[in-house]
Amino acid sequence: MTYQRKKFLIWLLLTIICMTFIFYKSSQPYYEQDLRPSLAAHLPDKLVQSLPDVEFHYNGQLVTSQQPYDFIEFFIRKGAHVSIFAVLTFLSVQTLRALKWKRASSVTGGAAIALMYAISDEWHQTFVVNRTGQAIDVGIDSIGIAIVVLCYAIAGAVIHYRGRRSGPYIHF
Repeated sequence: MTYQRKKFLIWLLLTIICMTFIFYKSSQPYYEQDLRPSLAAHLPDKLVQSLPDVEFHYNGQLVTSQQPYDFIEFFIRKGAHVSIFAVLTFLSVQTLRALKWKRASSVTGGAAIALMYAISDEWHQTFVVNRTGQAIDVGIDSIGIAIVVLCYAIAGAVIHYRGRRSGPYIHF
């Protein structure tokens, strides 16, 4: 097996593992993922009571610091959405790069794969007990996707700029 094929298979396997993890977590009912008891057991009261008074609506529900463990869990869960879909996007891009796709095509393709998976994940959650699929969560997932796309765009611009500015590199 060639190095290029091994590289592709490794990136593909990592991408599939990431997708499997997302599917597994999305298959769990909310009560199996509830972080509030653990937060209550491990966060000092002084920290919880020092939260600023903040409230906003998210998908028709009030999120308020007056319910501190719900409030903290909300940000942990949404941060997890952003993070895991950033990871999925990166892995998808690297899988396509291993197939020798051009940078722009692989980034666009990787972002599309992650976005389609985010949509299918929310749809999947509509079939899980005590879970709901929310279009707004696809938007949250898209933040992670956009971060990775932006990082690739910046890296591409830096590489392009350095190449124009300093001429060809000599590799030893």
